[in-house]
Amino acid sequence: MSKKPRVLLAMSGGVDSSAAAALLVEQGYDVVGVTMQVWDYSANQCDIESGNGTCCSSIDVDDARAVCDVLGIPFYVINCESKFKETVIDDFVGSYLEGRTPIPCVNCNTFLKFDHLVKKMYELDCDYLATGHYAKVGASTKTGAPVIITSRDDWKDQTYFLFTIKPEIVPKLLFPVGDWEKPKLRSYAEEKGLPVAKKKDSTGICFIGKNDYKDFVEAHSTADDMRPGLLRRFSDGRILGEHEGIHRFTYGQRKGLGVFDEKPLYVVKIDPETHDVFLGYEEHLYSNEVVVRDPHFLDQVDVGDELRVKIRFQHKGATAKVVEKKEGRMVFQFTEPQRSVTPGQAAVMYRDQQLVGGAWIV
Repeated sequence: MSKKPRVLLAMSGGVDSSAAAALLVEQGYDVVGVTMQVWDYSANQCDIESGNGTCCSSIDVDDARAVCDVLGIPFYVINCESKFKETVIDDFVGSYLEGRTPIPCVNCNTFLKFDHLVKKMYELDCDYLATGHYAKVGASTKTGAPVIITSRDDWKDQTYFLFTIKPEIVPKLLFPVGDWEKPKLRSYAEEKGLPVAKKKDSTGICFIGKNDYKDFVEAHSTADDMRPGLLRRFSDGRILGEHEGIHRFTYGQRKGLGVFDEKPLYVVKIDPETHDVFLGYEEHLYSNEVVVRDPHFLDQVDVGDELRVKIRFQHKGATAKVVEKKEGRMVFQFTEPQRSVTPGQAAVMYRDQQLVGGAWIV
């Protein structure tokens, strides 16, 4: 008899990755569960309650281990705190201090799940790496090569966070829950007797929890990093007030500005050089194009291509044409103006349901 394909499964202690473990076992794979310990949740750094997802806290590690015990599969914990701080935390804090709004989940995927764990996959003589992401592996409509496509559950789809995956890794990936909708997946977890079946989904940023990101940035910065600046009117540059630091603002923000006008004001521009924050009206939030840097491609993209482009996770995507593609830079032109194009977020490209790449908005 040929041996079972061996799979290294990244487990967060949540319902999705736990159900993925059960599905893989049911499908006949030799499964090895692994959880990355990425952050120190002690000393009230994160508000942890039993039954609430955070992502790799001590409670989540225990939950993942309990699931593996039920399924009879081995389980390991890998300490990744230093790499997580270097590639995720430091970038998160630095981005806000430079007027950008970061996406820590992308860096976590790039440098830990689909880099560090890929190396562990080979070290442990595994054939595949699996995660609980809502995504699928399919075939390119242009080349036929393995590519990432969107999941059955549109609401839960997580392909937006996967655009930095290297194309050569895709054939080694399994996304067991990609064909499932969340309510049915929970029912399946209950049927299999998984102890996390009723556990709440993790929300927000895992290492912040219910705390305010501004407080987190300030706690991990120095006094010299907190440069005050001016609040200016976008239309004429008139000074409207002062602020304590650009890390407290993000594009499209309306609340907590500290100034008032005849119409609602929004953050429409942040100048990282002068630390000025420009406030305008809703009509000033819309852009016809987006400029991006450091594109990553999972399939061929050419100037003139019309794609669906998502400019943030909850964005449904809008039709855009590639009007410029140079080394390290691209420009998209939207068919219709888009609201709050935000530096630090990602412009992620799709051809129908296929993820073809993404880049960082500047």
